[in-house]
Amino acid sequence: MSLRLSTVILPYVRWHEGGRSAWQRAEQLGFHTAFTYDHLSWRSFRDGPWFGAVPTLTAAAGVTERLRLGTLVTSPNFRHPVTLAKELISLDDISGGRITLGIGAGGTGFDATVLGQDPWSPRERADRFGEFVPLLDRLLTEDSVSYQGDHYSAHEARTIPGCVQRPRLPFAVAATGPRGLALAARHGQAWVTTGDPKLYEHGTPEQSRLALRAQTEKLADACAAVGREAAELDKILLTGFTPDRARPMESLDAFVDFAGRHAELGFTDLVIHWPIPDSDFAADEKVFEQIAMEALAQLG
Repeated sequence: MSLRLSTVILPYVRWHEGGRSAWQRAEQLGFHTAFTYDHLSWRSFRDGPWFGAVPTLTAAAGVTERLRLGTLVTSPNFRHPVTLAKELISLDDISGGRITLGIGAGGTGFDATVLGQDPWSPRERADRFGEFVPLLDRLLTEDSVSYQGDHYSAHEARTIPGCVQRPRLPFAVAATGPRGLALAARHGQAWVTTGDPKLYEHGTPEQSRLALRAQTEKLADACAAVGREAAELDKILLTGFTPDRARPMESLDAFVDFAGRHAELGFTDLVIHWPIPDSDFAADEKVFEQIAMEALAQLG
């Protein structure tokens, strides 16, 4: 499979002041998918404008025709499987079957405490994720679901008519630990990683690639444990969080080199951030568009 290139558009711009045009331009540039973060706020953007993922994707579906759309990623931090399923079925219908759900266990940032709860421990996040994904899978594939778990429940939840995409819209499961990788192997159509966060500040690009290779090998083991070929899953790298995070966006040649090295590791999809001035995702817009239009052709 040839490498695909996607983008992630953070929802910090008012729709009529540039938000709409970004999603339309993403389609014009030929990106495979345009994702957005599903947070209530995020890091340095916390004290500025930030809009909801589901309304943003709904609006984007109305002004695009071919571009796939999705979250990268949704988490249990402030979502419940029953209400999320209803919103996803609606999104899939409105978009004509163009939605991908990126989903992860969540972290310890703003979303983890905004509803007034104490942050969940890593074990509790994994426990909740272990219930959330299978229940959401059922809700998106069955007309009526009842379930009683330790963390989530559903009582005769109706999700008719289900997804346009059958048997349901695809899951892109973000995971690096054994329990998350097991969920990706069992329920995912794709797997997502940002690399090894321990290497973010002081690691080297070579160390990062070795860590990514180890992650893909663990994914293969998790797939084998459930009788599945790892090749059945797309492998998505959300860029911008590896030690060489800025360099790939400095020039077309730098990105082609970065992309080629990661395609060799088995990645099928690279996701680059839409440029945001004065942020970790600052980039020259002309270089960004050149990468979008020309990089994959240079990779052959």
